[in-house]
Amino acid sequence: MAWAWLDRKQTESSEWSGFLEKGVRLEGKLETSGTLRIDSAMKGTIASEGMLILGEHAQVEGEIIGDRVVILGRFTGTIRAKGRVEIHPRAIVSAEVHSPCMMIEPGSIFDGECHMPQSNEASKPVAIPIRSITQAAAESTPA
Repeated sequence: MAWAWLDRKQTESSEWSGFLEKGVRLEGKLETSGTLRIDSAMKGTIASEGMLILGEHAQVEGEIIGDRVVILGRFTGTIRAKGRVEIHPRAIVSAEVHSPCMMIEPGSIFDGECHMPQSNEASKPVAIPIRSITQAAAESTPA
């Protein structure tokens, strides 16, 4: 039954925004406040305040800005998540990921970079002065 996954996932989020089924093609910006499942092709930006699920048939290219991101299909681009990013078996992800927590399951493919700030303080750049040994030796040697 096509709706079986909906019943199974209701315990994860109390409010569903909707889903895009296989065969749909979308280009542009998509914004949602609840849980959204995409099993279609999309190119553009997805902004989600809830959980975003890219299903087994998803082929998404672009940027994801959200809370929790679950990937079972294909994604290429950038992910900026406040919560966890999960890459499940058979998922193929080529992305730059910014998230405090990332889970990559065996059988998935991840090609990219992962930036994992612990807090706002930790993500700020810190300048540390470094002096090379050769420079220190030249300064201490009399001319």
